[in-house]
Amino acid sequence: MRERQAETPYRVAVLVTDETSAFEVGMATAVFGPYLGDLIPGRYELRLCAERPTSVPLAGGAVLTTRYGLRQLRTAHTVIVPSSADLDVPPSDALIEELRAAHRAGARIVSTCTGAYKLAAAGLLDGRRATTHWRWAGLLRTRHPLVEVDPNPLYVDEGDVLTGAGSAASLDLFLHLVRKDFGTELANTVARRLVIQPHRDGDQAQYIEASVAAPPEDDGLARSMAWALKNLGGPITVGTLAREARMSERSYLRHFARSQGISPIRWLISQRVRASLPLLETSQASVEEVSAAVGFESPVTYRHHFTKIMRTSPSAYRRGFRTVQVGREAAGPDALRTVAP
Repeated sequence: MRERQAETPYRVAVLVTDETSAFEVGMATAVFGPYLGDLIPGRYELRLCAERPTSVPLAGGAVLTTRYGLRQLRTAHTVIVPSSADLDVPPSDALIEELRAAHRAGARIVSTCTGAYKLAAAGLLDGRRATTHWRWAGLLRTRHPLVEVDPNPLYVDEGDVLTGAGSAASLDLFLHLVRKDFGTELANTVARRLVIQPHRDGDQAQYIEASVAAPPEDDGLARSMAWALKNLGGPITVGTLAREARMSERSYLRHFARSQGISPIRWLISQRVRASLPLLETSQASVEEVSAAVGFESPVTYRHHFTKIMRTSPSAYRRGFRTVQVGREAAGPDALRTVAP
């Protein structure tokens, strides 16, 4: 993947084609564009790129005007391919070649919703796990049998290629990119500015079959989850959570899956990894100490789950995102108390 030079912003190229989702283009613009310039000055440089740099009709009747063409993709750090309405119109040979060229040049390629179809047409998803909007996952699997299509997660991170479910889940994917690029603190700050949840795990289900009105047992779930977040450093089992929720283990497992779309254990692992990020970014604690502070039984287990979720090791993450504040010493062991019971 293309490395960022000091003081040089990451260039984010958003592909805009006929009938592209204005919603997804807008979300990319909100996160990587000038709207958040005061929060992330000099971090990103956004360019909207079209096959024919002129006025492009978007889905819903809006028209977007841009002066950037496809060649911009080759010099981008990140290329975002949003969804488009007409899946029966294949991408042009020129577009496919530019996507391949961008990937060869080291760009991180990202799709949202049916943008995955363009990545698949370029062969960038062959042999990879990928997702798209659940409604169009079956067709993607049929058209591109070499792609391991998973219709369930919000997004899939394969390192140099990421695919998302689209629609509102695009924001989850974009925050994930900010988190990978510049750390948890900045991603959380962006989320607060956009008034959205700071983090939803990529493996969380795209949709959950549930009624609009929350059933009474959801209060117990919320209580148990809040308790867990305050006690990540200690031993937590499904039985422990069920007791906090005042349910049987069987009922708790059923209600948790219905409400959150994942199992309690997977949720807990995700929260522990998430809690470890600011410790890696700002503290002097060793990986072993961080592992214990967030409740993993061993550093080996911690490294396994961290690498699976973050697509890099804890040590590599620390090297990439360790922050040094002028005039302040990095947080010492006391920082670990934020997650210890």
